[in-house]
Amino acid sequence: MSELVNDISIVEEPEETLSMNPRKFILWLFIVSIIMLFAAMTSAYLVRRAEGNWLEYDIPSIFSYSSVVLIVSSLTMHWAYLAAKKDNFGSLKIAITITFVLGAIFLYMQFQGWIELVNENVFFVGNPAGSFMYIFTGLHGFHLISGIIVLLVALIAAFRLKIHATSLNQIEIAATYWHFLDILWLYLFFFLVYFH
Repeated sequence: MSELVNDISIVEEPEETLSMNPRKFILWLFIVSIIMLFAAMTSAYLVRRAEGNWLEYDIPSIFSYSSVVLIVSSLTMHWAYLAAKKDNFGSLKIAITITFVLGAIFLYMQFQGWIELVNENVFFVGNPAGSFMYIFTGLHGFHLISGIIVLLVALIAAFRLKIHATSLNQIEIAATYWHFLDILWLYLFFFLVYFH
């Protein structure tokens, strides 16, 4: 009996490891780096503004309207995600297309905002107040272009029926990034309105 007890080895179950899709992990790293970039920039804005010699000007009114466009695009992106979960391919394609178009409209409106700034004699060079406005909106616009590219890739995948209830990674990545960009813009917009 004692020999039998000695021969029995205790087999431990391996601990379950947390796993994440590598593309989602990279996306989250990218999002964290963007947050750090804009946190540093908004801190620099506050420090520089406190030093004085700060140009006072009106924030372009079109930025308010473009914010609404971006909020609506977040709703259509969520609609796309829900449609993918239900294998509603028609709604999925329509929702991603609308989100894509709204993103392009937002970029156009941002460009119109820059034209308003120029008409107010607010330029990239000169007073730092204008420089920060162009940098904030330009960097966000650059990231939004990358978001539109992610949407385009998801749209192509949707038309090829590669996004469906059992394959949601691509739409989840697109939705996460898009919602993040929308939240980032709202943060920047309210920051600029409040601390302008």
